[in-house]
Amino acid sequence: MSVGSPLPAIPAFGDFYAAVNDGRQPFPWQARLAEQVLAEGRWPAEIGIPTGLGKTSCLDVAVWWLAAEAERNPQERRAPTRIWWVVNRRLLVDATAEHADRIAELLRESAASRAKGDHSAIGSVALRLKHLTADGTGEPLQVEKLRGGVALGRPRDPAQPSIILSTVPMFGSRLLFRGYGSSRSMRPIDAALAGTDSLVLVDEAHLAIHLMRLVPALRECGPADAPVLPGDRSWPQVVSLTATGDVDADRFELDDEDRSHGVVQQRLSARKRLEVRNRRNGDLVKELADATLDLLRDAGRATSCVVFANTPADARQVFIHIKSQQDRLGLDALLLTGRSRECDAEAVRARVVDPEHGAPSGHDQNRDKSLVVVATQTLEVGADVDFEFLVTEQCGTRALVQRLGRLNRLGRYSGSRAIYVHLPAPSRKAADLDGWPVYGGEPETVLERLERAQGLEGEVDVAPQLVRDLLGAPNDDPGRAPELLPALLWEWAKTTTPPPGEAPVEPYFSGIADADRSASVMWRCHVPPSGDRLWPRPRDTETVDIPLRELRDELEDDELIRLGSDGVTVEATTALRLKPGDIVVLPTDRGLLDEFGWSPESNGIVADVSLAVSGLPLDALALRRYCGVDVAHEVRQALQGDAEESEDDEREEAAEGLVEALRACSPSYCGEDEWHGFLDRLDTTPVDVASEVSRLVLRDTSFPALYDEFDEVSLAGDRAAVELDLHGLAVGERARQVAAALGVGAAVASAVGRAADLHDVGKADERFQRWLSDGEPSRPALAKSRLSRSRWAEARAAAGWPRGARHEELSARLVQNWLQCQEPARDEQLDELLIHLVVSHHGRGRPFIMPVSDGTLSPVRCEIGGVTVTACADLSVADWEQPERFARLNLHYGAWGLALLEAVVRQADHMVSAGGDVR
Repeated sequence: MSVGSPLPAIPAFGDFYAAVNDGRQPFPWQARLAEQVLAEGRWPAEIGIPTGLGKTSCLDVAVWWLAAEAERNPQERRAPTRIWWVVNRRLLVDATAEHADRIAELLRESAASRAKGDHSAIGSVALRLKHLTADGTGEPLQVEKLRGGVALGRPRDPAQPSIILSTVPMFGSRLLFRGYGSSRSMRPIDAALAGTDSLVLVDEAHLAIHLMRLVPALRECGPADAPVLPGDRSWPQVVSLTATGDVDADRFELDDEDRSHGVVQQRLSARKRLEVRNRRNGDLVKELADATLDLLRDAGRATSCVVFANTPADARQVFIHIKSQQDRLGLDALLLTGRSRECDAEAVRARVVDPEHGAPSGHDQNRDKSLVVVATQTLEVGADVDFEFLVTEQCGTRALVQRLGRLNRLGRYSGSRAIYVHLPAPSRKAADLDGWPVYGGEPETVLERLERAQGLEGEVDVAPQLVRDLLGAPNDDPGRAPELLPALLWEWAKTTTPPPGEAPVEPYFSGIADADRSASVMWRCHVPPSGDRLWPRPRDTETVDIPLRELRDELEDDELIRLGSDGVTVEATTALRLKPGDIVVLPTDRGLLDEFGWSPESNGIVADVSLAVSGLPLDALALRRYCGVDVAHEVRQALQGDAEESEDDEREEAAEGLVEALRACSPSYCGEDEWHGFLDRLDTTPVDVASEVSRLVLRDTSFPALYDEFDEVSLAGDRAAVELDLHGLAVGERARQVAAALGVGAAVASAVGRAADLHDVGKADERFQRWLSDGEPSRPALAKSRLSRSRWAEARAAAGWPRGARHEELSARLVQNWLQCQEPARDEQLDELLIHLVVSHHGRGRPFIMPVSDGTLSPVRCEIGGVTVTACADLSVADWEQPERFARLNLHYGAWGLALLEAVVRQADHMVSAGGDVR
């Protein structure tokens, strides 16, 4: 669509919904919600729709509403740009994520075919969403998943319409400037993307009470004198999605039209008979397993059953017990606990949702044996599965409602049954740990209500339309969260130099008693020594989140390596020094993982899943761990070559010999064809990178550009990204586009654009130019370099650029001196903003850039706006005004508003430098 041409009309929500959902029409409540949101320009505080009635469609409503407001002036738009779907735990069977991917793919395909005459509902929404992007050429909708402890993905810039699927810890830690999986330099960007211009849909929000309370507390704790974005878009708009919420809240619920709808009525009245087994004593594992086998025996045919345990340890023991009888009884047993790598979980997920043998909603199965899925709370939410039978141990009201939502979900099974096993609370030492793990004393109330409702046959009718009144109001106690104080927020906002002993963020979104304190674990065949960089970069698909207490107990005797604050370099640590959000790198021969996830009893080799998409490390120990063979001689040849011959040719020939030697083996976790296919894809030219393992990379693998602390001399794609002046102009243009698309006020947007123009002027320093050009300074001056990463350290030292020095400090000095040459009647607040955005464009300067040993006498000089400006280039001189400047700007624009303005400049720089998609 050409610039200035009219946007296509927004389609009716029903038409858009049908196009996304294979022609199905929305339920009455879904259409009514869309109409209400559009008319009122806001969401209700709570969506109280029972499970099984399509709450995932809230994504459809949110996307449609954003598209509907595309014609509004950005300063008048009410619909947030980013749609967060937040759940309390990492999910293995996540129908919401699949639905988000489907929406994005349909929009992407439709936008691409619009030139061929696509005037469909999806096509119209796609073009309207593209119109909201910075330059009108971005994706209609970007989808990111923040499930594990590593999260490199994020919207490409603050103006990109996005759906972000996240756990509570991933969202909460980002909101409080301590993002799990974020490098220290990227934390402000991630905080801005969470804390502004965001619609936050919290699924089963009763499991995230403290997060729900956190956002209002933040608004009171850190108000802004001058909000950066208009209206409510300056803050997250949080919506609770729960069938067991607050009846007194601004709550959206079913009405009479919904209840008279045929499909809705079938699901609300779905037959579910529950038997209560109240045991005075007994073994939990045996009771759950026996109840499961009783249901399967009574069925007399192949069927499906889900078994809920409250803890991963109990779930695994129940699974082991049932699996031991798998062959004798002719059943297929699976385990789902949430403590599994995404890559491993895919195989389990495929079996759970297999249309013929699994238990997905809406499919008729043709089973030859029964399916038993043992699960923890990970299957309570976000899973569109439908079992004929269910077994659960004692739990709270809300949990029981959610678990029953996986039983006869669509009302198709006439003989559906459940067994509720209640055992006495275990004795626990601490006085504040009375009752049952996870649920405290609430199971006692649940038992009383269930026994009171038992009929003559000892069973309870727990159909969805009855269960809420039957169980009554929940009496669970979420516990306390610490009081949020402005001083705490100020400490967290100082992302460059966090104070020692700072307050942990976890209790503020998880509560004091149940604060989410976990770390992530990944397995690599090559574990670099402390101080080196990890290759390949970690991805959340290869991590498992484990509670810190359990991880410390298991690894107390190990010498550990964890990922450092830059997200790239590793450091040595001990189990006792691990902190929430840390990422531990274990060798693959350490064990602790099996096909179903975290398993302390397992001592088998763990697959290094990173290499299949990255390549092969040239390290003999790593290859022995990965392949089980000794190829030390071949590795030495590939690393060193033969001095008497051409070194490069000899090394490549040695690498080819190494690959051939590896063909004779096959790792136990992949087949021969897969292994040989991987070897065939290797480029046999060894790659050497300073502070990283040498390796053979894959020929046909590419990833979006990833930025980190070491991007000073990153590869540049075109001339505009190489020459200093042209680079600044390109970044400035991009930043102005983003600011305008967001609706940032004209004066502030002008300062943002100017900061983007000037962010790199400090690179004019002669020493920095010698570094970029690996010799004599280039004319015109460079912003980026095509210097190989393996030459970085050597080239820096030869150029005389101090180790650890920051060019943005020089940029800020030049900008300050340039401002002194301007007319005196200027806005001091905007000048301070300009200086800060320049000094913070690599995530430093919050609040301070540390000086380094220098002492140079030569000044740095550049031309700004036709004026030649000079400044002191001695980087041992500290700017003691920056902390106070940073504090004043935080008060004026708010912590998240200032971070958003930084994100506009920084992500514009990333996009221009990479010449494409940046994650």
